Amino acid sequence: MKRDAEAPGADRLDELVRRHRLGARQSASLRVLLGALAGDPHAPTAVRDPATAVDVHLADSLAGLAPLDRLLDERAPAPVADVGSGAGLPGIPLAIARPSIEFDLVEATGRKCAFLEDVIARLGLRNVRVRCVRVEELPAQVPRETYRAVLARAVAPLATLIEYAAPLLEQGGGLIAWKGRPDPEEERAGRAAASQVGLEQVAVEPVTPYEQSRNRHLYVYRKVRPCPPGFPRRTGLARRKPLA
Repeated sequence: MKRDAEAPGADRLDELVRRHRLGARQSASLRVLLGALAGDPHAPTAVRDPATAVDVHLADSLAGLAPLDRLLDERAPAPVADVGSGAGLPGIPLAIARPSIEFDLVEATGRKCAFLEDVIARLGLRNVRVRCVRVEELPAQVPRETYRAVLARAVAPLATLIEYAAPLLEQGGGLIAWKGRPDPEEERAGRAAASQVGLEQVAVEPVTPYEQSRNRHLYVYRKVRPCPPGFPRRTGLARRKPLA
């Protein structure tokens, strides 16, 4: 077995730890997560090579730290929801980086939930829990306006994500959506949906999580008005019939 220093992706992980000013315990947790994504046959990802996954999964997730910190705004922070969490990305890396914040990983697929529960246990993360439920059904488990931030990476178009997030977010909270090359039609649809549910686009931030990353953007929306009654709509409508 290779020593950590020689393991694929080890140098790159050290670089990420330095860039984001993380500590030794956080570095160790990220290594365990990287190992689980690479070696667990139940990990719901097609990217397993640690030398690639350290960028595609960990660096990309940690790119959300800056906008997340701005949303948290040094107040007594409400929880954060990672919608459509899948393999725990971006939620678990961000939870490792911000251990004082509670994270809910929202995932509807049972086998993915089982993987998430196992990884959380391996990492000993006390600030993370799994919500094995469709996002439209989450308000039946938690009160409306519970979350300070909603995260979504590779989940759905902007209009759909905005509808998912609006009833979950507290006033002043925000949605951070990981996207690729800007799509003017998707942006227009997102703005139209946001205007209906009380959100407002505040930033489209270009990011370069790793050298080979191209056209990566973080879309940030703030909740500026209460979400009207009737949201979330019943399961599946936000995808089939977006508000815009």
